[in-house]
Amino acid sequence: MPSNDVRILLQAAVPTAAVGAVAAVVSGVVAGGKGAIGAVVATLVVILFMGIGFYILQRTAKSLPHLFQAMGLMLYAAQILLLFIFMAAFKNTTLFHPKAFAFTLVAGTLAWIAAQTRAHMKAKILYVEPEPTGGKPEKSGHSS
Repeated sequence: MPSNDVRILLQAAVPTAAVGAVAAVVSGVVAGGKGAIGAVVATLVVILFMGIGFYILQRTAKSLPHLFQAMGLMLYAAQILLLFIFMAAFKNTTLFHPKAFAFTLVAGTLAWIAAQTRAHMKAKILYVEPEPTGGKPEKSGHSS
């Protein structure tokens, strides 16, 4: 993974983990130990789902750039759908507090999206390849 990708991934994961830590403390105070566990599980799910999605999107951008935008839209729709399925599957669990889990899942997802958007806007990523300097100019096939 190129350094820009790793930097963007970290700039999205760290704020999400911070939001999850705050949510775990708040959930622990409000709902007890099960609330804190629910918040931690939700934070891990968000970081895992969104991190894997980011990785898949970056691989698509490099190998199939013409599909990048469509893949991005499909990927985000699939991630949101998977998060809703995950929430529905654990709606009545006794392993952790489901409301703390759900609120943290939503807050973590919003934090990830905001942090990733900010990281992309601040990144200095070239959208065209600059011409090499110091070499012979390429022949265009036209004689002047």
